[in-house]
Amino acid sequence: MNINDRIISLAKKVDAATQEFDMAVTFHEVWKPAVYDDNLRKRMGVSYATNAFHVVRTALRREMLLALMRLWDNDRRSVGMHVIADALRNPDIISALAKQRAASYKDTYVEGEMRKELLGQRDKIIALVKKYFTEVGTSFENGKARVVLKKLKALRNKRLAHRDIRALAATGAVPVDAEIESFYQDMSRLISLLLHLVKGHGYDPQETAEVYGFHAKFFWTGVRGERTEGHPNYRAPKA
Repeated sequence: MNINDRIISLAKKVDAATQEFDMAVTFHEVWKPAVYDDNLRKRMGVSYATNAFHVVRTALRREMLLALMRLWDNDRRSVGMHVIADALRNPDIISALAKQRAASYKDTYVEGEMRKELLGQRDKIIALVKKYFTEVGTSFENGKARVVLKKLKALRNKRLAHRDIRALAATGAVPVDAEIESFYQDMSRLISLLLHLVKGHGYDPQETAEVYGFHAKFFWTGVRGERTEGHPNYRAPKA
């Protein structure tokens, strides 16, 4: 496979990764009020509607985690963040990307400056991947956050995508919200860097998050249990 074909293949993987992460963003932003909005939880109260509320909240979290973990699948047909990062270690790919980016400029020094900038972004991408990547026998070392990715993979493989009747270890086997949020933010930075490096696109996942967070606010504002005034089935308590 020549360099141009490798770049095309890399761009397809980055596009797929962006689509998966955007999906994770939408689920995450709609989920957050259901967990952190005290007024919403008070409006739900203890009611029949609250049971369905918990189902929706769980489903949103489940789908968010599945979308995030698809970024790390090992199947060669999938995104494979470690595969993307490994490909970017090839200096010929960085040079070819710099040449493409500088083609519209007349100044000869631009290509060299582009290459320096892309190498800097490449190093940040590799550092983020190495932080989590755990596979043995690759060009990447075990990352300091490898335990978080291991927990997330176990959760996905044993509870979400499949059903392992052997329970996960009781202590420390399930990632806590703080670990998931840190992983999510790192993936946000990773996607932003990849899009800029491989596609030349400026992308801020936070802008997508703000859009769906804004939509979610209007949705959850109308949600309440039937024991809360404003619900169509609300009945005032008898004196």
